[in-house]
Amino acid sequence: MTSYSLIKVGNDYVVLADQQCILKVASRRKAAQLISEALGLLNAQAAAQSTAEALAEPSLQRETPKAP
Repeated sequence: MTSYSLIKVGNDYVVLADQQCILKVASRRKAAQLISEALGLLNAQAAAQSTAEALAEPSLQRETPKAP
């Protein structure tokens, strides 16, 4: 999982993802809001992928019929 953090550089705030600079904004509040939105989107994507995987697999294991 990606870890996000903020650092202040001069008058700006830099958003870090796994210690890599990804965004520079002037407002700390805006930077925190963007991190929150990104986490929400990543969580929604993970939930959608797990739902799609669950639907792809049959819910019951069936035995193949044997020919007489």
